[in-house]
Amino acid sequence: MLKGKVALITGSTSGIGLATAHILAEQGIDLILHGLMSEQEGAAMAEEFSVKYQINTLFDNTDLRDADAITRFINKAIASLGTIDILVNNAGIQHTENITTFPAGKWNDIIAINLSAAFHTIQQCLPGMQKNNWGRVINVASVHGLVASLQKSAYCAAKHGIVGLTKVVALESAEQGITVNAVCPGWVDTPLVNDQVAMLAEKNEVSFAQAKHKLVTNKQALPDMAEPKQIGEFILFLCSDSARSITGAALPMDGAWTAQ
Repeated sequence: MLKGKVALITGSTSGIGLATAHILAEQGIDLILHGLMSEQEGAAMAEEFSVKYQINTLFDNTDLRDADAITRFINKAIASLGTIDILVNNAGIQHTENITTFPAGKWNDIIAINLSAAFHTIQQCLPGMQKNNWGRVINVASVHGLVASLQKSAYCAAKHGIVGLTKVVALESAEQGITVNAVCPGWVDTPLVNDQVAMLAEKNEVSFAQAKHKLVTNKQALPDMAEPKQIGEFILFLCSDSARSITGAALPMDGAWTAQ
């Protein structure tokens, strides 16, 4: 069913985005890869995917803070691959600090990349999905789209916004063969999180494993982080025909974080 569809995954050069790219490519889905790489590095990565999975690929390193650049990016992708059937808004950044000293520039960047960019990509991709009477939009939100944590004002605001945006677009697209959902992971084992664990281990003079366990269980009942591949597999399910009745949902993958 999905072979030959075209997917755009923002932030797909590492972590959840990269894992999702591999999982979708295994199904024969053509890919538009995006991330913080040089054009040369990105082209090489796209070529690797193309050869390994026998799919069409494209890479772009557009700055998602720039709405006009996003429009050019989407237009170029559609001109090259014909359409965008699946949109995975995954790109995101983080900064933690008390709100009284939170830098305005950091706030603006987090809102732009984690929230506004999703609005712009959805707005650009929906007309093609409507024309084809089929589409899948999956916004990678966070458990912080459902609950808050200290020192994460911008991140929580953006992720709560993503959940709201998801619901509105789902309502507006319900009769057009398009589903729109938000995935809300808790702790995911990515390089960014492991850097945080390493700092905690050093600060508290404990082992990496001890710091990781404390970090995770402070928030969620399940003492293990999710693997990026698990998120990618869930995204694949949301693309499938089996999930055609799931739309407008904010779906936790959070180890019972929000069950408390």
